[in-house]
Amino acid sequence: MTDLINKILEKGVWPFIIFLFVLTVAIFLWGLIEFVVSADNEEKKTIGKRHLIWGIAGMFIMFSVWGIISIIQNFISSL
Repeated sequence: MTDLINKILEKGVWPFIIFLFVLTVAIFLWGLIEFVVSADNEEKKTIGKRHLIWGIAGMFIMFSVWGIISIIQNFISSL
């Protein structure tokens, strides 16, 4: 059973998590670029701040999911 779970995690879950993490980093970097480039335009600066905040929140969530799945995987493999 643990082999099946490891294969599911290896082939499906981990690549999806890595994709979402890369996406959140891209959103964060896009917000940083928007914030720096449009320092004189308050509306675009606000949009950049929003992207920064959502990027940080997304990275936090993805690190949390990564940790939770690792804990579950270690627990199952120790049974």
